Amino acid sequence: MTTTERDVARPVLEALRDDPVIASIKDASALQEVLASDRGVVFVLYGSVLDVADIVARAKDAGKTVFVDVDLLDGFAAREVVVTWIAEHTRADGVLSTKSNLVRAAKRAGLVAVQRFFLVDSFSYHQLPRVVEQAGPDAIEILPGCMPRVINWLRQDTDVPIIAGGLVCDKADVVAALGAGAVAVASSDRDVWGM
Repeated sequence: MTTTERDVARPVLEALRDDPVIASIKDASALQEVLASDRGVVFVLYGSVLDVADIVARAKDAGKTVFVDVDLLDGFAAREVVVTWIAEHTRADGVLSTKSNLVRAAKRAGLVAVQRFFLVDSFSYHQLPRVVEQAGPDAIEILPGCMPRVINWLRQDTDVPIIAGGLVCDKADVVAALGAGAVAVASSDRDVWGM
């Protein structure tokens, strides 16, 4: 990571260390609830070309740090131009994507890039360090996030900050993930947001 890239990511990573529970939102009612919550970082996992700028604006106006999952936006193709559009037409702080080319595009656009990995077997696990090295994300999100043993292994295999996401359902999951070395947990479970 270059000095400039570190400067872009540093405030976001510090925000995660101060408030390690990320609210993942999947619909308008979740957005409404998170706007009134104490959660500082929001992962937007829904929206379309028609409303994503408004979703981001509402969260930013509420003082949130906002990441948009560009893989899940309706009406956009999974191409680099969507990242450029997000950077130019919204106030998003960063993006989430499973795709290395979109992670690299986010960094070029001055956005913080979180690369998502679905770890379903040892093959996907062993591919992760190589993909991280090639894409250079600011952080990675592993799904499911309720695997403290795997988080521990990853801490030994990469120095990129780890976010545990998916199936983080209660305080025990949060404590286990953070105790294993994750910098944060991402959850759509509103009870987790209240911790």
